[in-house]
Amino acid sequence: VFVVTGDGDGLSIGGNHLIHAIRRNVDLNIILFNNRIYGLTKGQFSPTSEMGKKTKSTPYGSIDNPINPLCVAIAAEATFVARAIDIDTKHLGETLERAANHRGTSFVEVYQNCNIFNDGAFNDFTERTKRADQVLYLEDGKPMRFGKDLEKGIAIQGFSPEVVEIGENYSIEDLLIHNESLSEPTLAYLLTRLHFPEFPVPVGVFRNVEKPEYSDLCRDQIHAAQEKEGKGNLEKLLNSGDTWTVS
Repeated sequence: VFVVTGDGDGLSIGGNHLIHAIRRNVDLNIILFNNRIYGLTKGQFSPTSEMGKKTKSTPYGSIDNPINPLCVAIAAEATFVARAIDIDTKHLGETLERAANHRGTSFVEVYQNCNIFNDGAFNDFTERTKRADQVLYLEDGKPMRFGKDLEKGIAIQGFSPEVVEIGENYSIEDLLIHNESLSEPTLAYLLTRLHFPEFPVPVGVFRNVEKPEYSDLCRDQIHAAQEKEGKGNLEKLLNSGDTWTVS
């Protein structure tokens, strides 16, 4: 089952439903198209609009801190979390295929341009000529490298990530290794905090872990209760205790 939503619908009026679907690990593929604007309602600011964004509903600029969709998903213990870019169709297709094959809730944020109300929102890092230097493609088990010649990478200094040049002072061995299957979500959460332009924008699978799926747990619970108590009788249940005949 695919649930297609947006930054406005999914993180505003639908935020409650989103969080609880994720925490229960229902077998859904949630695709959130993030264009940092309300498109269907004609251009109001959304929960992901950047601070200072001027729109019809914020003519002097938004004073709201934006929500990071991936932070929300990981905080709700999503078992599959990913990000892709709308115009990078090959990578987008691969990401959605992996999401579809995941048992449990998969959450994929897609950076999508809204050419009517927020055109060019992601151009600084999504355009083909800029992508190599501004986007970090996450690959499980591999060092985090980016740049036209993969000459840059992400390293950890203390508790903070930093961009380093591979060469005299840093080698590939110094770079952070991606591990999407860690049960502890600390690494995945750290990656969601890499914000452009200080850092490249991470895309790909941030987290991919296995946990019991909600409907499986529900069926197991019903089966265990039936083995202990029997299947039960609905008519007997409805007619138990005080009853009334309405004529």
